[in-house]
Amino acid sequence: MSLAIQNSETKQENICQSSSDQGSSTNKSQEIILTTTTTNTIKDLKPIDPKYETEQLAKELGINHKKLMWKIDICVVPPFCLLYFFAFLDRVNISNAKLYGLSEDLNLTGTQYNTALTLFFVPYILFEVLGNYAIKYVKPHIWLSGSVFFFGAITVGMGFAKDFSALAATRFLLGIAESALFCGVFYLLATYYSKAEAQKRFSAFFSCTALSGAASGAIAYRVVEMDGLHGISAWRWIFILEGCATVIGSFFLFFMIADFPEESRFLNAKERTFLKKKLEWYSGTSSAYELKNTFKDVGECLKDWLIWLPALSYFGLIIPSYGYAYFAASIIKEMGYTAVVAQQYSAYPWVAAFVVINITAICSDFVKKRLPFFLGSCLVAIAGLSMVLAAKDFPQVRYGGCFLAASGLYTAMPTLVCWAALNNGSHIRKSVGTAWQIGIGNIGGIIATFIFLAKDEPYYVPGLSTCIGGVCFAMITGVVYFILCWRLNKVKQTDSYKEKFNAKTERDQINLGDRNPAFEYLY
Repeated sequence: MSLAIQNSETKQENICQSSSDQGSSTNKSQEIILTTTTTNTIKDLKPIDPKYETEQLAKELGINHKKLMWKIDICVVPPFCLLYFFAFLDRVNISNAKLYGLSEDLNLTGTQYNTALTLFFVPYILFEVLGNYAIKYVKPHIWLSGSVFFFGAITVGMGFAKDFSALAATRFLLGIAESALFCGVFYLLATYYSKAEAQKRFSAFFSCTALSGAASGAIAYRVVEMDGLHGISAWRWIFILEGCATVIGSFFLFFMIADFPEESRFLNAKERTFLKKKLEWYSGTSSAYELKNTFKDVGECLKDWLIWLPALSYFGLIIPSYGYAYFAASIIKEMGYTAVVAQQYSAYPWVAAFVVINITAICSDFVKKRLPFFLGSCLVAIAGLSMVLAAKDFPQVRYGGCFLAASGLYTAMPTLVCWAALNNGSHIRKSVGTAWQIGIGNIGGIIATFIFLAKDEPYYVPGLSTCIGGVCFAMITGVVYFILCWRLNKVKQTDSYKEKFNAKTERDQINLGDRNPAFEYLY
């Protein structure tokens, strides 16, 4: 089968399926030869139908495409969901601990609580790109499960903090341990699914933040009954119990987490070949997993606005998202509820967000559009934040705003991250793009920790106003990203662009990935 794709030389892949000797009760040995032929000039490439080619290859290899996707979904997505459930739980449980007396017991004064929150983000931002660079050299199931083990152990340590210094140190270490997770998972997910398949998988993973937020409130609601048990305060039990659960979970994740498709343990040789070819056809480029990249390649990626714009948009969303995650329980408490009841009520907006995230993702994949759902989610978030800000004398309205804010913010984020990750065509661009987006975006987390100050209680006008501004900024940069993608889709079809691209070395063409004329940006 001859296929016109973007390499500059002819390659041949042989996949041999062994069988027994020829006889009345045996099958003949089968050999499937896939020959991939390429052309010398990009502009002469013949368009191919990815759906047709995929169906034909599935027949040749004897693969049931639908069953294979179910297999991938079961083996890839649930472990990542469990991983991020633990990560987000251990990241935001400090907000629940605060309601049970963390600040008073540790004698925190002024902005020390906010500083402790900020210290998480410093290493979390700095190590994102390095983490995604390393994950190709240390198998993902080792790298990611190891990170889960360490941040679980650190969370347990937070339960035994005696003063601000100990709290600050554990939060800093937690940021180091978690820095490898989020961007690493999005990087891996982007190597298993085509652009039109990815949103509901990305959102299923991301929706665990909502479940985690709900679980954090529910656990804190019950943990109050353990206050004083063995001489340990309720807020300390939150860290100890959730940290221990994370450590135990890390051992299961070691065996459950999937590696890259090219070395996946749950796929056989035929399935790996089929998946790789399918994704190349749908993207129009080679994933080039085997290519060893350098720090110079990383630097080249960072010169591209397609890497920066999604990062800036994510930055705008992170400010209100972490603002909500860290201070929602406190805001709800200020509506007139007790600390215990506030823990319970803080869980319900997260549950609503979980439902909205996944429904929106299914719709987005169905129509193969990202921008309308991204902008729609942002508008819902603005409406919710405005209700919390403006309805100062109406607690029920403010509480209703929490539902809209959580649903809008935590739907917009996975939509944006999936949109950007699948618009990056090569391994190096997926790696750097996801890491840079999460790294730069989480600078917004530092801002979020200092905009909800004790002096602004009970209405937190500066914090909520900043959150609304952050969402508006995310919408603007998201629209600019859409315009750039739309424009590049047009420009890449011109003869001058194709000739310029074709003049580059084979290695550069592979690394450029989505800048290949055959790659079409999704928006």
